[in-house]
Amino acid sequence: MPDFIGEILEKYKTLAVVGLSSKPSRPSYGVSAYMLASGYRIIPVNPKEENVLGQKSCRTLDEVPEPLEVVVIFRKSEYVPEVVEAAIRKGAKVIWMQEGVIHEDAAQRARAAGLQVIMDRCILKEHAKRFVTERI
Repeated sequence: MPDFIGEILEKYKTLAVVGLSSKPSRPSYGVSAYMLASGYRIIPVNPKEENVLGQKSCRTLDEVPEPLEVVVIFRKSEYVPEVVEAAIRKGAKVIWMQEGVIHEDAAQRARAAGLQVIMDRCILKEHAKRFVTERI
């Protein structure tokens, strides 16, 4: 059985993280710090932030000055459709909705536009179970 999540994590190394907060207590911060330490490039997307994890923040996905690979969503589910529409406009490859973020209609819209969709899954947990080996 193909592991399409593992394939995504191996193929794409740039993550636009929508809703990334500079507060270390927020899940978006911890997950992004882990992914950054694991060799991924992080593009913070949050109109309330200037810089997060040493990376310049963009107000919206439309302001990201380069092609998008994976759009990781740390926003409430009701905001997902507008994020998906922006990701489609920007030519993103993957929509990744973090744990607790679920929007079936937006997922269907993204798939219809040719994007891969992961919903209600933590990118950190999915990465760790595939690529982190136990160290004794």
